[in-house]
Formats: sequence, structure tokens, C-alpha cells
Amino acid sequence: MCGIAGEIRFDGVTPDVAALASMTAQQAARGPDGYGLVVSPGRAFGHRRLKIMDLSDAAQQPMVDPQLGLGIVFNGAVYNHPALRRELESLGYVFYSHGDTEVLLKAYHAWGPDFVQRLNGMFAFAIWERDSGRVLLGRDRLGIKPLYYADLSGGLRFASTLPALLAAGGVDTAIDPVALNHYLSFHAVVPAPYTLFSGVRKLAPGTLLTIEADGRRSERRFWSLDYSRSAADENRSFEAWREILLEALRAAVKRRLVADVPVGALLSGGVDSSLIVGLMVEAGVQDLRTYNVGFEDVGGEKGNEFEYADIVARRFGTIHERIFVPEAELLTRLPEAISAMSEPMVSHDCIGFYLLSEAVSRHSKVVQSGQGADEVFGGYHWYPKLDGSTTPVADYLEAFRDRDHAEYRELVQDRYLAGDASAEFVAARFADPGAFDPVDQALRLDTTVMLVDDPVKRVDNMTMAFGLEARVPFLDHELVELAARIPARHKLAGGGKGILKEAARKVIPSEVIDRPKGYFPVPALKYLKGNVLDNVRDALGSRAARERGLFRQAYVDRLLDDPMAHITPLRGSKLWQLGLLELWLQSHLP
Repeated sequence: MCGIAGEIRFDGVTPDVAALASMTAQQAARGPDGYGLVVSPGRAFGHRRLKIMDLSDAAQQPMVDPQLGLGIVFNGAVYNHPALRRELESLGYVFYSHGDTEVLLKAYHAWGPDFVQRLNGMFAFAIWERDSGRVLLGRDRLGIKPLYYADLSGGLRFASTLPALLAAGGVDTAIDPVALNHYLSFHAVVPAPYTLFSGVRKLAPGTLLTIEADGRRSERRFWSLDYSRSAADENRSFEAWREILLEALRAAVKRRLVADVPVGALLSGGVDSSLIVGLMVEAGVQDLRTYNVGFEDVGGEKGNEFEYADIVARRFGTIHERIFVPEAELLTRLPEAISAMSEPMVSHDCIGFYLLSEAVSRHSKVVQSGQGADEVFGGYHWYPKLDGSTTPVADYLEAFRDRDHAEYRELVQDRYLAGDASAEFVAARFADPGAFDPVDQALRLDTTVMLVDDPVKRVDNMTMAFGLEARVPFLDHELVELAARIPARHKLAGGGKGILKEAARKVIPSEVIDRPKGYFPVPALKYLKGNVLDNVRDALGSRAARERGLFRQAYVDRLLDDPMAHITPLRGSKLWQLGLLELWLQSHLP
């Protein structure tokens, strides 16, 4: 896991080495173990390295192969790199390192851009050809690894984080009206290619962007998720699917044990993370380190799942660490978590993940984590409501959207009104071919969009703030493709995630499976009060906010008059959305 950056010129101007160094330095936390820059006419690349595979300097980046005339900067982990290496060696390629980076470089030489079809893992990369000047940017199928880019006069820059591009300067930071609509309506999910800044875009998941030496570009989607099923898939019994799924889960977890350092696990105490722990031990992991974070109980709301995590830790004999975070520390450290966000994220558990990552990084450099199971296997409350729906888009928006367009018009100033972008986006994605059942349409949208730009981005940002690599077996693309073939009725069984829960029952204790689903909001962020409310009030009333002019004052005043009253369908604070956005902007803009 690393941070990558680059500048590509089309006009003959020498790349700005100082700007590249600034981008690379800004990403130091993502790669505390190594640093490198490569500069040549027309292009320059930077890298920060986190040593996970091949701990020697032979795997240092940027990696250049003079014989092949290729170079690469790469962020991520390719779990099947040993098998790919053997295949490439049979073709005559000779390797000087033992990690996955060199495998990608030689795979590109052997198979061209289609080499990405052979990769199992998470990745964002830039590969350049010395002789043609061509550069290929790529991002993994499910967007686990980020890749942002910005046009500049006569060229283009890219980086693993949006703040890295800001550090280089020259970015158009005008607020994009479409992105703003998504952020304030679609639970802070801003789908690719948009970001909140008009001058910054992000590469969509499962996409390759080819940039020629003269600046011409072509973009190609190399993967999409298809929910079409054969008659055999539709008619296969629940029990048969359970066994097939369990084997796929075993494979996904085992793949993510490939590393030259020990792999730990985040253990929340829920079904998903508990299953991962059980499968890691089943795969032979010794002295497995597991970690659980918990908060104070507030107002009758339980703040931790320590008891369930303890059950799993005892069952599998892990080296378990409870990390208790008082609310005062949560709120004191909140500005740090906001600074660590590549894009503003309103989810309450960002700060929890931030502090958890800090504690985990003291003992582990890699962990497996349970994100994605709810989206892939149907764990959210809106999926049953869509079963048999005749108005799926409207039903989905009612459950998920934070405010409808009428309310949105009350919120933003006229110059930021850009149509009902979030509703149009959902309707278009539901209408895409390859998913015909409303539940499948929602699962596909959530897996390929919402998951990418909410839970997955949150985990990447917060873990990488401390040089911690998080691997997500539920987003193994082969597992996700298998899950898409499983009929929705098997996922909705048992109140949601039925097929996954029954597969898990063969691995983990039933008391972890049959318990109520946990949800631990930070009360001061859900019902704004105290210092957080004061900070939000100050931010929204600041000179910077007034000059930005995003919001209508009457709407802001209405929220400030009764902060606890304005809660979204997904149990978030409408006021916190506004305050978090302004706090993030003030954190990242001069």
C-alpha cells in the first residue's frame, strides 16, 4: 500500500519537480518506508512506499525496467502475483525482485493493457512506455484503491489523494454543482468522475485511462458487474449455494494472507469481521492479532461490541486488543480525521476508524477488514422494501437520499443548482443492462458506487493516515461476481444476508450471528451539541463560508435553531453534513 503521484506534459515543458515532490511528500503517511522520484523529458513520477511484499530495496518505486523500456508506480496489493510470476517466467521473463510491482510491469509487457484482467487484488497504477511516451492509468474493479487527476495547462497530474493534487498547486477549486448535489443528497457519495472541485476528477473503478504523448486520451471500462443468472443458478438450492459461497469466502480470505509481514484482522464483533477471523485461523494463521474499538455508552445507546468480539477472540485464540476511546478524545481528534479525508465523508465512524487505525498500526502493518458484506449480500434495510417494487428508483431514493430536490433548492444558492443530479444518476444506473430485479439493481448500485465512495474510501483514508494496509475479502471480485449470481431471495432470507449468515454458521459461534446488528453513532455528531456544535456554528458563520456562498442562510439558521431535529433517513445529521463540508474545505484550502 503506497502513495503515487505524477506529472505528464504534452507541450515540451519540463515537469515541475517541486510540485511532484510536494505531492509525494503530502502522501508520506501512506508510505512511510520508502521514497522515490523519477524525472525524464515530458513526465515525472513519485512514490511513497509501505513495505508489505518484498521488504528489500529491490522492490523500490518508481520501478524502471530499461530492457523493457517501461516504468511503473503502483499502489495496492495483487494477491495472485506468485502465480502470474511463474507464468511470466515460463515465457522467458527474468525477475530481480520478489513482490507484486515487477509482476505488473512485466505482465503489461507480455499481455498489454488487458493484463489487468488477470489481476486479483486492489490496485491503482501508472505505467509508462519510454519510447512511445504513452502512459496508462488504471484502477481496480471495485475502486478499493483511489486515483485522482487534474488537468493543467499543457499537461496532467495524478495522485492517490485529492489533497496531494492541492499541494502541487494550480488546481481549480471552484465547487462543482453536480458533485455538490451528490454530496448533499446522496449521503456524501460523489460518484466518479466527479469530486467537489471542478478541477479534480477521479478515475472510475474498473477503468483504464490511456494518455498519449500528445495529450490524446481514451478511457475504457474493463470490468462491470452482471446480475444475469442461468437457469441452473436460479434453481440451485439454498444449501448448495451456501456451500459454494463458503468455499469462495475461504479462497478470498486465503488470498489476502499473501504478505511478507504478519496479517492481522479488525474484529468488530459482527458477523462479517468474525467470519473473516474464523477463516483466517482455519487457513492456518498463527498468533493472529485482532483489534476492536469501542466508545462510551451515551443516552442508553450502547457504545461497543466488546462482548461479541471477545467471544470470537476466545473461540479462535487470537491475540486480542480492546481499544476504548472516550468521547472527549473522539471530539478532540476530530480535526485530524477531517484532514485525513481525501473527500468529505459524513459517516460517524470516520473518527473511530481513524483512532482505531492509529492503535492498530503500533503492532500491525496489514489487516483484513469486513467492509462490503452488507452491500454485496443484502444487509441493509432498504433491500426488502425493494423486493417486488413497481417504483424501485423512488423507493430507493426515499430510503437512502438525505433530502429531496425541493429541499435541496431551499439549501443551496441559485448558482449551484444543477438539476436533480442524484435522482437522475440513480435512475440511470438502475436502467443499465445486466440487472432486472429491483433488489439486484440496488445491490449493484451500492456495490459499485456507494460502497466505493463511502465505506471503502473511509477505510482507505483512515488506515493509510497511519501507514496501515486494509484488505477487504468481501470485495474479492470473484466473490462479488459469484454473489451477483445468487438469487436475491437467498440474500434477503433471515432478515438480510441470509445466505452469508448460514455459511458463517459453519465457522463462527451462533451467538455472534443471531444477535442484533450493532450501530454505534457518535452522539455528538448525530445530535450536534457541545464543542462540535460550536465548531460547526463557527465554521458556517465564518468569513470563508460567507465568501464561498454555498448555502442559503435561512436554511442554515433553521438547522442551527434546532440541531437535534434534522436527521436524515440514514440517521445522520443534516447540519453535520453542512458543517463537515465547510470544515473539510477550510482544512484543505488556504
